[in-house]
Order: sequence, then C-alpha cells, then structure tokens
Amino acid sequence: MQPNQPAVQTPNQYDLSGKHLHVTYSTSGIDGKPHFSYQDLQQTLSFSGDEIRSIETEIGTLVSVTIRMTVDTGGTTFSVLLPHVNIPGEQSVPIQTFGITTLHKFSIVPASGQRDFYTTARLKGVASRVFF
Repeated sequence: MQPNQPAVQTPNQYDLSGKHLHVTYSTSGIDGKPHFSYQDLQQTLSFSGDEIRSIETEIGTLVSVTIRMTVDTGGTTFSVLLPHVNIPGEQSVPIQTFGITTLHKFSIVPASGQRDFYTTARLKGVASRVFF
C-alpha cells in the first residue's frame, strides 16, 4: 500500500431501490446483529439477526428474508444479490444488482411440477462502509 492511500475495505451497509421497492441491509448494527428493511407498495418490514439468511456465492452474497408466510399454501421470500465491492476508506460506491421475489407454492398433497416462481427487480443504490 502506498502512503496517503486509503485502505480498501468491503461494505457493511447497502441502500438499494428500484421500481416501488426500497431495501436497506447492514451486515452488523450497534447490537452486533445484521439488519434488513424491506419496503414495497403494500408493506414495510424490518428484520434482524437470524431472521436474515446470507450465503456467499461466486457471483456475490445472496441475502434473503421471508416477507410473507402462510401455514398451508407456502410463503414468499425476498432476496437481494450483493455484488463483490471494494471501497476506498469511509466512502460509498454506486452499485447495481437484482432483487428476487420468490413465491413458494406448498401443497399438503405432493404434486409434480414447479414449486418456486420468481419475479426480479433491478435495484440501484450505494454500498458503504460505516462504523456503528
């Protein structure tokens, strides 16, 4: 590293929006837990801790939350694909990605056929390195 050059870090906060959709995700908050907020035209939801599922893949980090759950018909999850990002110092950098809403069909009687149905949304926003 050269003198006067800020260290490159990974983001810990994401603020993303697309058509009728706004998502914020922090990998850790003051309480040491991750936080995720989801807002669409019908609802605003907040998640923390183990309500948020995250998995690293070669194409980025997939972060998912359950936005609707029903006992007998399935549920709906929302996932955002976070790209790999390097941030110089305490800055924000623009990012573009996708949000994926998945309708999970469930039936008490096992049936053949597709059970997960996807809707994607383009998201734009910023990835930041913040200190809590």
